[in-house]
Amino acid sequence: MTTALRRLRNYIDGEFRDAADGRTTEVVNPATGEPYATAPLSGSTDVDAAMAAAEAAFPAWRDLIPAERQKVLLKIADRFEERAEDLIAAESENCGKPIALVRSEEIPPMVDQIRFFAGAARMLEGRSAGEYMDGFTSIIRREPVGVCAQVAPWNYPMMMAVWKFAPALAAGNTVVIKPSDTTPASTVLIADIIGSVLDELGHPRGVFNVVCGDRETGRLMVEHKVPAMASITGSVRAGMQVAESASKDLKRVHLELGGKAPVVVFEDTDIAKAVEDIATAGYFNAGQDCTAATRVLVQESIHDEFVAALAKAASETKTGAVDDEDVLYGPLNNANQLKQVKGFIERLPAHAKIEAGGEQVGEKGYFFAPTVVSGLKQDDEIVQHEVFGPVITVQSFTDEKQAVEWANGVEYALASSVWTKDHARAMRMSKVLDFGCVWINTHIPLVAEMPHGGFKKSGYGKDLSAYGFEDYTRIKHVMTSLDG
Repeated sequence: MTTALRRLRNYIDGEFRDAADGRTTEVVNPATGEPYATAPLSGSTDVDAAMAAAEAAFPAWRDLIPAERQKVLLKIADRFEERAEDLIAAESENCGKPIALVRSEEIPPMVDQIRFFAGAARMLEGRSAGEYMDGFTSIIRREPVGVCAQVAPWNYPMMMAVWKFAPALAAGNTVVIKPSDTTPASTVLIADIIGSVLDELGHPRGVFNVVCGDRETGRLMVEHKVPAMASITGSVRAGMQVAESASKDLKRVHLELGGKAPVVVFEDTDIAKAVEDIATAGYFNAGQDCTAATRVLVQESIHDEFVAALAKAASETKTGAVDDEDVLYGPLNNANQLKQVKGFIERLPAHAKIEAGGEQVGEKGYFFAPTVVSGLKQDDEIVQHEVFGPVITVQSFTDEKQAVEWANGVEYALASSVWTKDHARAMRMSKVLDFGCVWINTHIPLVAEMPHGGFKKSGYGKDLSAYGFEDYTRIKHVMTSLDG
């Protein structure tokens, strides 16, 4: 007997709709490997409708005073708390994530981030008005950019949707967002929440729209004539394609792309504490995090002791079912990602050594064992490229100079960490590490008040913080004559 699949739909101009041409794609639960829903495979007609709705809603939303937009966002945050269990269930099914971890590690920061941007809406900053030429007064207006086309990833579909819509709406923009084709469920639920708040408070329905689909749908959104800005969190390849597409009509682009975070461990580090924290930061969310602590550089004098401790920590780290409160992470998100992670392991050079893990786990779903690989060289594929899985690599360095050279010697530049008791060394390293974030004796904490974003092929633009908020605004100079 076949179980009927749940039907997810687009959310356009306050209504849930199927794709105009009726096309759908199956959505698979990565914990089981079985489909549980269908979602629209949206085309140009659907994208046109969503963009038209967002464009029509923009003037009224733009012209609201910030306090009114703040009320909407605060109400959305309240509703997220009220419907937390629904969101948790949707995200767990979306991604196979452990329920307890979604409840403790995702819902609270998401609510906090929405409330942060609600406050940011009322704290726009700019140079003070003044006379910079005799007889004239200049003022600065900071305005919303317009309609924002946003593409969210599959590793944190719910939280990344928040990182995108919250600053955009707070600044006075309207939104058309596309979730990944593998994880649309939680974004569709967010549309239901936001739509109900907009209705209750009497605001235009087209302020927030969700269009489900694949890469082609995303391309249609980015190339559409209506959006003034395109924002994507995804792979380097996807980001480069978005930047190229957006360049055709000079759209603004906001890119948060891949990472290959170096974790530089010096010989004076408390090994036991460092291993515990690094293992958690490397394996959390199955390593599917652009900032994951998966590239460890450890000073040669403590290398063997560190590797042994890390391998033991890996063997004690558990992956498994969503309702098991003892697991640290769930499955990889999809069959292609499982294949990619396996490929990195299969192509390891002869000088590499698998210290722990290295294989798929279980008879169903896309689970992969916590893995440690040592004996690696700087130019090895697994060192240079993002695995995006629960695989931690370890290299041995001799001195601070070599550590910096190897840490910076990749195309990514999102996040990094330094582990040492030497304050001066920590300060030197934080200066020369070419990454958007440098953690010292920790790895992966984020707060709404501080920016998240990288350099080089990790993209440009910031998420979170006042800097992320300002990315969704434009600056206008207004000059008036004092002669009337």
